[in-house]
Amino acid sequence: MKISIDDRKKVDASDDELFYNKPRYVNHLSSSFRTRLTKIYKEYICNHYVVLDLMSSWVSHLPHNIKYKKVIGHGLNEAELRSNKRLDSYWLQNLNKKQSMPMEDSSVDIALIVAGWQYLQYPEKVTLELSRILKSESLLIISFTNRAFWSKSPNIWTYSSELNRIEYVKSVLAANHWTVEKIFNEKTYEKKLFGLYSSEGDPFYSVIARNNKSNY
Repeated sequence: MKISIDDRKKVDASDDELFYNKPRYVNHLSSSFRTRLTKIYKEYICNHYVVLDLMSSWVSHLPHNIKYKKVIGHGLNEAELRSNKRLDSYWLQNLNKKQSMPMEDSSVDIALIVAGWQYLQYPEKVTLELSRILKSESLLIISFTNRAFWSKSPNIWTYSSELNRIEYVKSVLAANHWTVEKIFNEKTYEKKLFGLYSSEGDPFYSVIARNNKSNY
């Protein structure tokens, strides 16, 4: 997929490290979204897996009752990552400046990106690097909703419809030899007043793709 220079531009072009300098110990996603995400993780992530939580924060949304072989985190705020009790290790890196990651080839069983893709200016380079890091036939789960720090999102995300964002993610993955196996496009609902009624929560979008190294 061809991404233009204008597509990659952001309203706030200042250094991302400055924007994320202070920790934000808040949930950026509704509780119904987080619950749905955790259910998907429980379905797709085995307990013997090495998990890469890319663009992570102080919470990873993994099932609380499952211990994985190893969970590796990445992000831009060290205080948040240090507070994330699910991470066995982590590193700091601005993926909009440098896409190569300090990890060995085929060292990860599954990679997760939640509420992070919308900030990538070079997603094609990131997915290419992830294909190196992940084992052959392993999965990448990219999840997002209609929320973002809009000033830090590239134009291609900000000015696209929600359905076009799904197509955008799919196109980038396909161009880098990933096979999209499953797409979730769902409504979520928040329980109100002790569960007596509910209101619509954050829409849930998730793209699950398989790493096809044999196609290179």
